[in-house]
Amino acid sequence: MSHFFQEDYVYAKGFVGNLLAGVDEVGRGPLVGSVVAAAVILDPEAEISGLADSKKLSEKKRLLISDEIKSKALAWSIAEASVEEIDRLNILHASMLAMERAVKKLEPAAEFVLVDGNRIPKSLEVDAAPVIKGDALAKSISAASILAKVWRDSDMQRLDSLYPEYGIGKHKGYPTKAHIEALEIYGPCKEHRKSFGPVARLLQK
Repeated sequence: MSHFFQEDYVYAKGFVGNLLAGVDEVGRGPLVGSVVAAAVILDPEAEISGLADSKKLSEKKRLLISDEIKSKALAWSIAEASVEEIDRLNILHASMLAMERAVKKLEPAAEFVLVDGNRIPKSLEVDAAPVIKGDALAKSISAASILAKVWRDSDMQRLDSLYPEYGIGKHKGYPTKAHIEALEIYGPCKEHRKSFGPVARLLQK
């Protein structure tokens, strides 16, 4: 086992099986689109070089590593919580829901899960442990963060083609100055999160 895998098993509090998954989500901060989660069970015998916090990798590097993760992992899955669920549940609970869905989709199923952050989804049906800054500390969570980021960035390109006036392909839905200015000119589209401050304020006008 590599050093990273030893770290993963330390966070798993004595778990000694092979089906240890990491789960992470992306897209809490943007004003538009779903929140996306990924879960990954890495193969201890298949080293993947270059794993790191997805935010610290270039887009090109993320794409390359994403393909390697999918080809070498024992299992991987991606799930979402929709804009409607975000507005109904709030972003925290929607993020937990997306992570829970990703874990449930794994085949084979995980025997233990490392969850990025300081919370565990309440309905998770498998033993789990939270890992603060897990995408920078645990290899399985790092892999999950990369898959989720690549998936969501691709979806932002899809939305950009549908709603080019907002510049979503550039800012990925985050509340940049350009995004806010576009919102003020065109108003929100159906993919905007109506419960988020900048969008909610426009809807109240």
